[in-house]
Amino acid sequence: MTGFLHIMVPHDRFELLTGRDELASYRFGTGTAEHLFCPHCGVKSFYQPRSHPEAWSVNANCLDTLVELEIEEFDGANWDQAKANLDAH
Repeated sequence: MTGFLHIMVPHDRFELLTGRDELASYRFGTGTAEHLFCPHCGVKSFYQPRSHPEAWSVNANCLDTLVELEIEEFDGANWDQAKANLDAH
């Protein structure tokens, strides 16, 4: 477990003000998702998920303000079925 708590933020509602040139990137599996992280401390504060190509997934644990969240389970071991369940909502 990475402790990542996802908040989906549409691309047009997200602006990274500083630090983009400090981030490292990796891709695995299908190569669709782009995982961005700090190469110094290893924290993944946001990334481009395969499940939501129109949004960034922001790690709520990296926010400096409190937000009220509704938590939905996502079964990463059965990714395709979990994604289909999301789409059905």
